[in-house]
Amino acid sequence: MSDLETRYQQTLAYLYSFVDFSLKHSVDLKPEQFDLGRMQALVEALGNPQARFLSIHVAGTKGKGSVSALCASALQTQGYRVGLYTSPHLDDYTERIQVNGQMIDHAELVALVDELKPYIASIPRLTTFEITTALAFMYFARQGCDAALIEVGLGGRLDATNVILPQVAVITSLSYDHMFLLGNTLAEIAGEKAGIIKPGVPVVLAPKPEEARQVVARVAGERGAPLTEVGADYQFALLDHSLTGQTFEVWARPEPGIVPAPVTLRIPLLGQHQVSNAVTAYAALQVACRQGLPVSDQAIQAGFANVVWPGRFEVLRQQPPVVLDCAHNRDSALKLRQALDDYFPAAPVVMMFGASEDKDVEGMFAELMERVEQVVIVKSFHPRAMQPEKLLALAQSYNCPARIVLDVADGFEEALRLAGDRALVLVTGSIFVVAGARIAWEKNNRSCE
Repeated sequence: MSDLETRYQQTLAYLYSFVDFSLKHSVDLKPEQFDLGRMQALVEALGNPQARFLSIHVAGTKGKGSVSALCASALQTQGYRVGLYTSPHLDDYTERIQVNGQMIDHAELVALVDELKPYIASIPRLTTFEITTALAFMYFARQGCDAALIEVGLGGRLDATNVILPQVAVITSLSYDHMFLLGNTLAEIAGEKAGIIKPGVPVVLAPKPEEARQVVARVAGERGAPLTEVGADYQFALLDHSLTGQTFEVWARPEPGIVPAPVTLRIPLLGQHQVSNAVTAYAALQVACRQGLPVSDQAIQAGFANVVWPGRFEVLRQQPPVVLDCAHNRDSALKLRQALDDYFPAAPVVMMFGASEDKDVEGMFAELMERVEQVVIVKSFHPRAMQPEKLLALAQSYNCPARIVLDVADGFEEALRLAGDRALVLVTGSIFVVAGARIAWEKNNRSCE
């Protein structure tokens, strides 16, 4: 290992030495642990770097990463220098902080963390995510970013990213996840996500169940935040779809005397839910145009067509099929099954599955198991990973053959062996399991070159 890589690993160890809520068990998390005061003190000590670029703030249960990536790609195509802050990562920690599609390099991350250490030492109880968020803000400011897409980590109201004053706030699809912190109803969850809405800052809302939509609309109204709703203010229709991508039209709500022409867009992301995400991103960019970030339809078309967002119904091989998807709650498992039914309706499925213990695994299995003929159960390196024996019992309750192969790479190899040339291999349940399978696939393919 080179000296730089040694220092990089030491830097990661330092970052992870702080409280990392993503690694904690749900029973150990309390709402009072989330406090914006620490983050506000940190960015103020750093000179508020988040105020030196325009931003679009994206919250939601699912789809916020896709919406962020689509917007970033379009803005970059327009010619802006664009930051993208997302979490978690698939492979390398530096994926979380990107400028114009390039991850911050290891040397820059090491130097930035070293520079931040005195400030970090002066503020008690900072978390890993808070520090990483501040790193992203500093990096984007120093890189001269014109704009940045900032994805919320958890919730919205008390998330570390909520110190920004964006040009546009976006709330993507909502479903049940992290209920121990965000609430047990969609209305309660919507209330936490709506916490990113700032007075007077426009809000773009993806399609929602009515109880959630009403909450966001009420908060927007109370804060004087103009509200744009996908499905009402922007409508869309799917034109065609295949394993290479999806084409659809989007148009604004007609106004008196004005009938807007539809815009045709194409995305490489698969699944009907990604069309909804893309329309949400399109609406956000239209609102951003009026907020100091002009972007043409031509740039949006090209940016959307070239977006890269791995691990989301990602087809690694078409025949025999290998599909990766980061579904980790019941709603996303339903969307995954719908995509399987759409793209591979007749294929038997060998599913490699591993999940965190706080996820609705029973709900996920209820959506997926009607398509699954065999299950390979794995356990990721993640501290919150569910014990494989629990997953095995659940799979067997569906009278489905199942086996445990603890290591993700070995489990992936076993799933490929079981599928042979006749079945589809599906890897899902956790972003950490998908990441492990993706790394194993790339390693095997490199060794075969």
